[in-house]
Amino acid sequence: MRRLRFITRATCGVAILGFCFAGHGTARLLRRHSPWPRFFLRHFGRAMGLDVQVVGRPVAANVLYVANHLSWLDILALGGATGAGFIAKSDIAGWPLVGMIARIGGTIFVDRESRRAARGQADQIGEALIVGKPITLFPEGTTNDGRALFPFRPALFASVAPPPADIAVQPVAIDYGPVAAEIAWSGDEPLGPNAAKVLGRRGRLTVRLHFLPPLPPSTDRKQLAAHAQAAIEQALTASA
Repeated sequence: MRRLRFITRATCGVAILGFCFAGHGTARLLRRHSPWPRFFLRHFGRAMGLDVQVVGRPVAANVLYVANHLSWLDILALGGATGAGFIAKSDIAGWPLVGMIARIGGTIFVDRESRRAARGQADQIGEALIVGKPITLFPEGTTNDGRALFPFRPALFASVAPPPADIAVQPVAIDYGPVAAEIAWSGDEPLGPNAAKVLGRRGRLTVRLHFLPPLPPSTDRKQLAAHAQAAIEQALTASA
């Protein structure tokens, strides 16, 4: 049965991918705004067995979402619910298919190991925020194990310390409940085996997105990182 569930969900996902690529291509040819990236993330997530519940009120525009990160499912859940773009490490741009989908969705690729490039990347993120599209930052810098958050990296808050005018920084707690450690994509686990494990699960997988109050503006990156992490940890503890 696990194999059958995997095949069924994977087949549905491929069908949705093809449908959305066709729609996105048509929108681009007509030079129209494309709603297809968000549509794809939402419905691809459902095909993977994901049920998304929104708790709280997301800031709709001019916002940097700051979220914990434990699975590739996080992108489907948060992107599908908000239409946000993402900040991702630069090597993802070269991944087959995943890199192309990320670019279509407006992902900003950054080199987290290059201090020389950091200022320019912060400016790039700031410019994207000013345009109005929501952007998501995963400040742990990688996926955690579903048991505890990794320390948030203050350097990743450079684009919002201080924030551009009228830009909000909103923490988001991504909560998979008691199955978090089971589905987490952490360490050196390849994507393929983790995806097979998730797609082969029995039943639906519920994820709650807790949109928390925006953080007070600050020029201190360490303070922003600490406040964001504390807010998310508190929300996850309260919902346990």
